[in-house]
Amino acid sequence: MAFDLVFFGGTGDLTWRKLMPALFQAFRHGKLPPGGRILAVARDERSDGDYRNFIKERFVEVESAKRPSDEEFARFADLLHYRRMDLSQPEHYAGLKQWIDERGADTVVLYLATAPYLFPVICEQLGAAGLNGPNVRVVLEKPLGHDLASAQQINRVVRSVFSEAQAFRIDHYLGKPSVQNLMALRFGNALFEPLWRRESIANIQITLAEGLGVGTRGDFYDQTGALRDMIQNHALQLLTMIAMEPPSTNDADAIRDEKLKVLKSLRPFTPESVARDVVRGQYRAGTIAGKAVSAYLDEQKVPAGSQTETFVALRTEVQNWRWAGVPFYLRTGKRLALHHAQIVVNFREVPHPIFPGSARANKLVINLQPEDGLELHLLAAKGSGQGEMLAPVSLDLDFDKAFPSERVGAYERLLMDAIAGRLNLFVRSDEQEQAWRWVEPILDIWAADPNGPRPYAAGTWGPPASSAMVARDGCTWDEEQ
Repeated sequence: MAFDLVFFGGTGDLTWRKLMPALFQAFRHGKLPPGGRILAVARDERSDGDYRNFIKERFVEVESAKRPSDEEFARFADLLHYRRMDLSQPEHYAGLKQWIDERGADTVVLYLATAPYLFPVICEQLGAAGLNGPNVRVVLEKPLGHDLASAQQINRVVRSVFSEAQAFRIDHYLGKPSVQNLMALRFGNALFEPLWRRESIANIQITLAEGLGVGTRGDFYDQTGALRDMIQNHALQLLTMIAMEPPSTNDADAIRDEKLKVLKSLRPFTPESVARDVVRGQYRAGTIAGKAVSAYLDEQKVPAGSQTETFVALRTEVQNWRWAGVPFYLRTGKRLALHHAQIVVNFREVPHPIFPGSARANKLVINLQPEDGLELHLLAAKGSGQGEMLAPVSLDLDFDKAFPSERVGAYERLLMDAIAGRLNLFVRSDEQEQAWRWVEPILDIWAADPNGPRPYAAGTWGPPASSAMVARDGCTWDEEQ
């Protein structure tokens, strides 16, 4: 299947740091369809050779096992091309269309790896140039908008040019192998689904923790914040996959219909519930891995006195029969104690304990990163004598060990899906807008709150108020158990 893959923003960080290494891995693994061309477009004046050298130099920053040899890169580089484009100039889109039409590829994928405010401009120009035929797909990188109104405006323009089946809204968390195993765990096995409900589950925790600060992206991050950057998309997508009803098929719309039902069932926020069930924080100076690190307000390009949150913890509920009364706790932050992402399903305690000692409930831990796997925590008897207390044991599945062959990374998987036209792991416009609709009351209330975020020391798990929030339900975060 001959394809043309075009990156708008071809010299940007996302393209050379994530997308090109992912494409090279697909090329190395023999998964990149033959007959492909990869075109980068940007404002700079470069030749194909200049761009290939630019990418080769940046492969030095890729982890060593994924770097190409000179011979591998030479073969991969034959696929790479470059065009100078001013995204505001219609004639440049006409030139791009001519370049694409000369070969007549089976599939054309247009990847918008640019700032989101450019999405409407690019899509309108693509439509005017006729670059929206039935063989064309457009990939939209997050963040898709800054609020509900801007997201709706982007979607209106996209829909005026492309059909919903042509629009691939990407959330790279959905491409992680561990997230696909979440679907397999629930719907490919009979073990857990009968227990996956309020009668058996006490609470569910989703944590997306980062040890890094904002680095050199202070100006971008300050306009975004943790709620928009992580909760509105990544965390909510994970919540929908945990809470959704079994879809009738493995088709994209069947899955996305069920995810949308979850988003519509989330308890809406009010000023009272935001004050009670949402904690925002901002990191101060602290120590991580034995190294002193700066406060957020001292980072590069962060405005003095900024009230942007770098931490969010919140409590919500899915208001349906399956999940009524079960708390869902979502948490994310920068400069936290560990870099990891996990989902913890805490089961209820046995209704009538017969063994001595304090009862400890079972839990299922779904690790997403840095390693992905499953841990099932149980209680067992050592067999040391009468009246003994049960001891905690765990069944631990490391997917890297279980599947030792080369595994597919998130962007590699999603890029191959976009080329093949598989929409299962991409976000539909109504999902995206409903997620904005749910978080927007929090943003509005914060905008009118003069108190700002609570401080927390870098290298901790955020403001103490986060622990107090879950303690009201008689719960603790996983690391506190």
